[in-house]
Amino acid sequence: MGQIPVETTAATVMVAKTPQPKVKDRRTGEIATDMETGAKLMTVDVMFAANDEVEILSITVPETGISGELTMGTPVALTGLTARPWENEFNGQKRHGIAFRAVAVTSLVDATAKPKAA
Repeated sequence: MGQIPVETTAATVMVAKTPQPKVKDRRTGEIATDMETGAKLMTVDVMFAANDEVEILSITVPETGISGELTMGTPVALTGLTARPWENEFNGQKRHGIAFRAVAVTSLVDATAKPKAA
């Protein structure tokens, strides 16, 4: 099964959980890395709203693709978002889902904007 590009231009996307290192092995705490570049991978949970539907997606992104301060509620742009169906078997039970990956997650908040004094 291949990657499926996800259209994001009509979506509202906000950070639901701040970026966390993607753990490859929970027993050892090993952090996942990109097989091609060796970059450390992060997971960013976002609220993705489009077509009157709202989902929380966990998106894998290289650490180098995170731009700006990504705190809860920050509006973001997703560059190169793809979905990849997956399935495996664990202890005799079949599992399946969709993995999301982006090239970059960029804050849409102007970092140079200063709050107005009251």
